[in-house]
Amino acid sequence: MKILTHLGISPLLVGTGSVTEAGRASASLTTLPEMAADAQGLVHGGFVFGLADYAAMLAVNDPYVVLGAAESRILAPVRAGETLIAEAVAQETQGKKRRVDCTVRVGDKEVFSATFTCFILPRHVLES
Repeated sequence: MKILTHLGISPLLVGTGSVTEAGRASASLTTLPEMAADAQGLVHGGFVFGLADYAAMLAVNDPYVVLGAAESRILAPVRAGETLIAEAVAQETQGKKRRVDCTVRVGDKEVFSATFTCFILPRHVLES
């Protein structure tokens, strides 16, 4: 399916995504040395969150989708150089509100999970 949202996002920072079917998406990100928080190569959790958030936005796939809330859990550390795969599935729709579950893995190991509350707005969030 065609991607309709977040068209200007940097694949270096948040990954490369695809919409696999309505309500389902994935995104992958190979972490960079610049994402490490220390000399041991521990990737800052914000980059993992960003990948998951991007996958959730793709699962909704509306040009005006925005994040309203997130409940997330970091389950394991990520090292610079590892490739992350995020899978997102829209679980619930209430009007313009969407609940999207997302997991992030490195290989077979789950490293992050989240439930995102997204909203579809009638126009761009920065338009008055």
